[in-house]
Amino acid sequence: MSSLDRTLSIVRGNVTLFVRDPGPLVGRITQPVLLVLLMQPLYVAAIGDGARGTAQVVLGQLVMFSLLGTSVVGSSILTERRWNTLDRLRATPARVPELLTGKAVPVMGFLLLQQAVLLVLGVTVLGLEVTDPALLLLAAVVWAATVLCTGAAIATTVGSLAQFSAVVDVGSTVVAGLSGALVPLAAMPEWARTIAPVWPGYWAMEGLRSALDGDREATLVAVAVLLAFAAAAAAIAAVRLRRGWGRSTLL
Repeated sequence: MSSLDRTLSIVRGNVTLFVRDPGPLVGRITQPVLLVLLMQPLYVAAIGDGARGTAQVVLGQLVMFSLLGTSVVGSSILTERRWNTLDRLRATPARVPELLTGKAVPVMGFLLLQQAVLLVLGVTVLGLEVTDPALLLLAAVVWAATVLCTGAAIATTVGSLAQFSAVVDVGSTVVAGLSGALVPLAAMPEWARTIAPVWPGYWAMEGLRSALDGDREATLVAVAVLLAFAAAAAAIAAVRLRRGWGRSTLL
């Protein structure tokens, strides 16, 4: 069996798991849609600019729920550990890159769908203005990849699904809040604005907002930083798998 065949086999297995239990996926898509529709008038009134208010609420909820979407990534990986099936996968000829790719493809599809639903809602219903769709697509794909790699790194580092859930729930709120996703940076305290660039969510907001405005240079800078975050997270996940993460005993 070729490397591609092994990867596709893992992809099919994970798609089947998603189809059999779609509840978490549906929730991660419907929740931000409802929040955007409810909160858009508030953001517009608070900011005093229809275009900026709409962009803030759409992009902010996109970043927030993308971060919460790491729960889907972690569940996909940790389920294999709980069922002791990751040990079986490791016993097959499949290599670490094949395992990671096989787990990543279905989750990446979900993250992109989640973002597409919010952006289409913003454009078609709320009048969100997109200057350069191709640039926005680039920023969205890179942000989804960053979320995916981050979720994999966390899932292969923690000792249980409960620990992962705690890290994701608390971490997503903190990162989104300090990145300017929930409140515009201009309205945040000085100390929060100072540390905002430390978080990947800040660069996601910068990249997506710049893409909406058609600012190619600023978008590419944000994309480069996000790719650095993604590469670091992917390296952590790969090292953890190579060192035997997923054995039946907890870390």
